[in-house]
Parts: sequence; structure tokens; C-alpha cells
Amino acid sequence: MKHFRIAHRLVRRIRVIAPSLIGEQERCYILEILLRKHPAVREVGVVAEIGSLTVRYDPAALPEARLLATLDAILGNLLAAPKVETPLAPVDGPVSECSLAVEGMSCASCALLIEMKLKRDPRVRSAVVNFAAATLTVHGVIDRDGVSDVVRRLGYEARPMDTLAQRRLLVEREKARVEEARKRFVQSALMTVPVMVSGMLMHRSPALRVMEFALSSAILFGSSNSIFRKAWALARQGEANMDTLIAIGSGAAWAYSIPGVFRMHHHVYFESAAGICTFVLLGRYMEERAKGKAGEAIRKLIELQPETALRVEADGSEREVPIDDVQIGDLLRVRAGDKVPTDGRIVAGHSSIDEAMITGESLPVAKGEGDAVIGGCLNGNGSFTLRVSAIGGDTVLAGIVKLVDQAQGSKLPVQKLADRISARFVPAVGGIAGLTFAGWALAGAPVSAALAHSVAVLLIACPCALGLATPTAIMVGTGQAAKRGIFIRHGEALETAAKLSTVVFDKTGTITEGKPVVSDALLVAGADEARLASLIHAAEAGSEHFLARAMADWCRPRQGQTLHADAFAAHPGLGVTATVDGCRIVIGNAALFAEQGIASGALADEAARWAEQGKTPVHVAVDGEIRAVFAIADQPRAGAREAIALLHRLGLKTVMATGDVDAVAHHVARQVGIEQVIARATPAGKLAVIRELQAAGERVGMIGDGINDAPALAAADVGFAIGGGADIAVESADITLVGGDIARVAAGVDLSRRSMAIIRQNLFWALGYNVVAIPIAAAGRLNPMIAAAAMAMSSVSVVANSLRLQKD
Repeated sequence: MKHFRIAHRLVRRIRVIAPSLIGEQERCYILEILLRKHPAVREVGVVAEIGSLTVRYDPAALPEARLLATLDAILGNLLAAPKVETPLAPVDGPVSECSLAVEGMSCASCALLIEMKLKRDPRVRSAVVNFAAATLTVHGVIDRDGVSDVVRRLGYEARPMDTLAQRRLLVEREKARVEEARKRFVQSALMTVPVMVSGMLMHRSPALRVMEFALSSAILFGSSNSIFRKAWALARQGEANMDTLIAIGSGAAWAYSIPGVFRMHHHVYFESAAGICTFVLLGRYMEERAKGKAGEAIRKLIELQPETALRVEADGSEREVPIDDVQIGDLLRVRAGDKVPTDGRIVAGHSSIDEAMITGESLPVAKGEGDAVIGGCLNGNGSFTLRVSAIGGDTVLAGIVKLVDQAQGSKLPVQKLADRISARFVPAVGGIAGLTFAGWALAGAPVSAALAHSVAVLLIACPCALGLATPTAIMVGTGQAAKRGIFIRHGEALETAAKLSTVVFDKTGTITEGKPVVSDALLVAGADEARLASLIHAAEAGSEHFLARAMADWCRPRQGQTLHADAFAAHPGLGVTATVDGCRIVIGNAALFAEQGIASGALADEAARWAEQGKTPVHVAVDGEIRAVFAIADQPRAGAREAIALLHRLGLKTVMATGDVDAVAHHVARQVGIEQVIARATPAGKLAVIRELQAAGERVGMIGDGINDAPALAAADVGFAIGGGADIAVESADITLVGGDIARVAAGVDLSRRSMAIIRQNLFWALGYNVVAIPIAAAGRLNPMIAAAAMAMSSVSVVANSLRLQKD
């Protein structure tokens, strides 16, 4: 044979090697589709890497000679088709990331086309295009202009989105696109109505035929001209997408009808061509509106940053400038009630600032000279001057927007199947439409009927619903999470969190506040609390130990007067001694008291009981006599017990892994309701706990805030970092919980489960719709206008279903 050689043959199976198929995945897929259409072919297997094709067939219905001849003819036709360019060797150089907004994408196949084109560029290492978010992210040895050029050659427009100001312009352009889509639909609908009415009259009037021709032409090449422009631009590149199918379908109906303007007996489909385009425009308008709602979280974040700032000039004057003109080191004036323009540090003045956006705290935070402030937060009643420390994409707010962007732009494993189907969808539908026309024509149907059925196949098919099924749910899900103070780094975490079975908690700073406080105090009978508090506060003022700070915090609101220590001595591992107001003060543990020869007396039993609970007893003596004993403990976070209970109600098991001693760990675990405790766990030990649980078949989430948690956070199936913790912990985690509220873990798991349920519903609908609708259209049971309306509504229904996630 001319195009292949036989490698192996049996009675019912044959394997051939075709050099022309090596590395040609698209051609292999088309070949497989064509062979499977033959009723005598049972199975087809293609390995593109080696150009291998295996066919199992019925020799009674398809003799080997005919099979080989058919195969040779198909391969010859495939070779005659334009060849997809072979990727060149990657270009060496520093790899950078480039993110752009893409305008002009009308369906999911547009996104796949851009992505595929970029991936073939030797300068590109990876490329991800998100149709729902209308963004692309490229890693490679290519700058923004290079990416924009590739996108522009395909007929789309790329826009920068590095700063919040640029993103704000994109939001405005998005609003303009929605309004433009509405206008196009309204214009098209107004012109379609008379064409439809005239078509239903079944008339033979030359004047009405001319009117139908004129109005349908205005609709196709006026209101719907973007569809035909995009289809033509792609055709010149040897590509196709959903616009191609619509253009062919409506264009064929319109072109077939032109002779009917001059010959009254010729059947016309002007009303079908007009109706098709109008329904498509309606669907795109509704889709644009729904997609806008899905991206609401990003828009609200962008709108937090003010458009201008009040800059203090060198001569002391104040001048309002665009936010993009602000530079690091500039002095900015923030007035009462204004939003903080960008990140900086206060150099003069003070105020209270609402930081709910970042910390989730409902109460304003007092800020004074030297304190850091975050751009986008709302200033209270005070006024201050700040020195700019970060601008543009380096601000905290821009980082949050980028984090949400990355999560919304990432592709879930569940989406890979949809992508593979969508990538081959348009050529497959084109082939089915061609076969439909040929089949009806060969069956003796009029050409007009065969054309109508094939056009219905082109129009009913909808890769858009398939392409939108996952990204719209991710957009809404991650957007809702951001509103609740849960920032998801990438979409895979959203999918994996839904499957978690066990959650491992660090203790200090995660379940507990990470700030030891006096939990219990017992004074001897007759002791003056105010006087004792004054003495203790003065003695502890010279110590930086965390126990000393806890004692000082307890004393501060209770002390009667402010005293100062005349002599101070620290005893490492034991406590402190000092002389205050003529009194000798001893503060420390039982070992220090034994060393000083001071008896704890009746307070010793209470101190021992507290120690058994994991608390740290601190004794206080004045002039050689014990006056009080205190218990210091790291208290559980408010709502920690309720958060653990909520996880249990979701069916999750909870484990605490901490470096603290057994007594402390078990006491805190009992307080919050955790049953399994692993104490004295080193960073390596926490990592081992994660590995052991995973080996036992558990899907593990890890929640921590410190440097020692970073290995376990990275190893867990999903890592949750407490916002405000160590940077390395936040970087190692998949999800960041703002404000330290661990109840957000349960909220995040619940939201991820709901998101995955919506994605499964979307995929079921999108796949089921195409599987059912295409055969019905091919069987001649659908009018082309109804097919166009159903195609438009299928995309809208998927987006609308995803928007249900916005309901609490």
C-alpha cells in the first residue's frame, strides 16, 4: 500500500504502521472517527507516537482487501489536508510569566484554539486559556508583545492586566461588551420579526422575497458580522471553532435561498438564517451577563483600590494624582473616610482602619506612626500620612486578586476529558453534518431538506456548554470563597478539598491563639489584688519572656499605681527576682521557690492540678511569703470547638499534631473535641503523620501557621495556612484562611463539595445534551431555528447552574 505497511494480521484484526501519522494526534483522531463509522469495524486503536493503527473488524461484512483500500484512501485524503505545523525546538532563555485578558472569544473552542496555538510556539513552555474568565497565562521565553501578536493573528485581542488600574479598564470594557451584545441582539430581533412573519405566509411575492433577502443580509453581515469575521480569520489560519459552524450553517441557508429572490418556485430559508443568528446573539448576550456575575468577586476586589491618591509634594502641598503615577517612597495623605490608596507605613498621624478585607476582623484596628497599612482598606475618623512601600502588582490587594485569578484560571483534572472532547468537537460535527447531507440526499430527499437537516446538526452542537461546565463553577466557587476570607491558590485544591477524609491540625497559633494568657489566678486570703498587681507588673517589666508578658498583661488593668523595680535579676528556666517599692519580689516556678527557700503552702495543690491540665503554674512571693499562684495557658481560638464539631458533621476525622508535651496537647484537644492527638511532633514527625494517613488511604488536609508546619502543608493533599502566619507556611499551602478563623476550613470543604456537585451536573448536562441532540438533528427532527435556540440556551443553562453557588 502507498501510505502504510502491514505490521501484523489475523483473521479479524490487522495492525499497520503509517509514517504519516507519527506525532499527528489530530489526524489520528480523525482517522479513528472515520473508521468507527463503518458498521463492520468493531474496534480501532491508534498510537500517534509510533504511527500505529490497529483495526478489529468483521471480514464477512468487510473483506481485508476492501478495508486496506479504504484505509489507504482515507490516509491519502488526510495527507492532502493542510498539515499542522510541527513544533520547533524550545527556545532557551529565562522563563517568565505573562497574564493577559483576551477579548473576542465567543465559545470554549476559541479558548482551546488559542491555547493550542500558543503551545505550538517554541518560545512557550506552558499556556492556559480560561474562556469563562477571558484570561490567558503563559510561561515561556516570550514577552507580552509576542503573546499578543500570536493572539491577534487568530482574530482576538489581548489586553494587559498587571495593575489594578488596568484591570479596572478591563471591567469597563466588559460592561461595554455586555451592552454591545444587547444592542446587537435587539437590532437583529427587530429585523428578524418581519422576516419570520413573511416566511410563515408561504407567499410568492417578489417584493416580500426582496425584503427577506435585504433584512436577512443585514442581520448576517451587520448585527452578526463578528461571527463571520471570526470564522474567516480562523479559516485563513486553517483553524475552526463554533463561529465556523454557525457561519457555515446560517450562511448555507442564506446562500441556498438567493435564487428564490428571482425564481418564486425556489424554496427559501431566509427566515432560518435570520432566526439562527438572532438566537445565537441572544445566547451570547445572556452568556456575557451570566459570566459577568460569575466574575463578581474579582470586580469587587478591584474596586477596593481608589483610582487616585493625594500625594504630598516636596514643598508640602498636596496634589491629587492617578494611582498609577504613585511611586515607592512617595508620601500620601489619607483623609478621614478615604480608602488607603496603596500599601505603606504611617509616618505621621493616627486613625482606626477597617481591615476586614484582609483579616476578616469586623472591628477597626487602631494604627499609629510606624504601623503598616494595606491599600484598599477603609480609613476611619482620623487622618494620616503614609510612605508608599509597594505599588501596582506588588501590593497585598493585587496579590489577593492574582491568587483568586490563578485559582479561577487553573484547570481541574475533571476538566481534561471535556478539553479533549472539545478540541475535536468542531471537525467531528462538521463531518457529521456532511454525512447527514449526503445521507439524506442519497435517500432521495430534496436538496432543501438535506440542507436543513445538515444545518440543524451544525447549529445544535454546542462545545460551549462543555467548555463552560468547569471554569464557570470554579470562578463562582473561588469567588465565593474569597468573600468568606478563604483564598484558594489553584483550582485543583478546590476539587481535592471535596474529597478530604481527615484534617490534621497544628496546635499553637492554629487551634489556639498562639498568645499565652493568664487563665487562672489564686491569691491567698486577704491579699490586696491591686497592690500585688502593681508589684508584679514592675518586676516583670524588665523581662521579655512570653510568660512575663502574659503576667504583665494580667496586671496592667488591675494595678493600683505604677511602680518601678530597683533591682532585677533573671534566672533562666526558673523566673525572676526584683526589689519593688522596698519589697523583695520572687516570681517563678516551684524550682525557683525551692532554691529561694520559700514554701508554696496551701497553693501547691492547686498549682499541681493546673500542671496536670497542661497549664504552666507561676508562683509569686513578697518578702519571702507566697502571695499568689497563676496558671498560664494558650487559650483555644474563639469558636474552635464549634469549628471542629462542624468538620465532624461533614464526616471528616480530626487529628492534632503538635510539638507540645502530652499534657498540654491532650488538654487542648479535650477542650475543642479532637480525639486523636500526636504530641512532641517535630516538623519531620508531622510530615510522617501526613504520609502514614495517606498510606492508609486517607485524603488528608493539614492546617498550620508556622515554619515547622511547612513540610506537612506541602505534603498534604490540601494545605490550609492561617493568614498572618509565617510566610513559608502560607507559600507551602494550597488555601489561605484570612484572620485565623478555623471555622473557614469547614466552610471551604463544604463549598468545594458544592462546587464539584455543580461541575458534575454541568458536565452531565453538556455531554448529555450533545449526545441526544445531534442524532435527533441528523434524523431530521429539528428545525434549524429551534436548533440554534437550543444551542444558545444550553450554554446559558450551564452558567446559570454555576451561579447557584452564590446562594448561601
